[in-house]
Amino acid sequence: MDKELFFQKLVSFTAAVHQVTHDLTKDVKTGDITPVQYKMLEYITVSQPVTLSEISDCLHMSMPNTSRELKKLCEKNLCEKMTDAEDRRKQVIRLSADGEVLMQQAFQRIATLFNQRIQETTLEDLAELERAIDLLSSKLFYVNPR
Repeated sequence: MDKELFFQKLVSFTAAVHQVTHDLTKDVKTGDITPVQYKMLEYITVSQPVTLSEISDCLHMSMPNTSRELKKLCEKNLCEKMTDAEDRRKQVIRLSADGEVLMQQAFQRIATLFNQRIQETTLEDLAELERAIDLLSSKLFYVNPR
């Protein structure tokens, strides 16, 4: 196997994933939050509870910017900071009930667009895609445990 060619395919694949993600989420209207705030809520939704530094690292934002945007989201009652039960010096961030509702609505709109995108896909192809996603998740896109 040519590892350089494999790497180039990976780069192309990840760029395509980012483009499709952008296409699926760009028109999701989520009230009065900014695109950056939406990305933060999306990350919190799939990874909660999270720390401020985890959000900052994942979204490539400075800690001051992350903190400022998180404060705005808390003021809008979309997320909340809580003291970590295991390490009382640390704070974790979760969605509030309002944040959960907002993100459920956003994900429903995204699911509609996704279903339109795959509407011509056969059941066999969908099963094959699911196996491919499982394989990629376990072998390449796994997340190191905290």
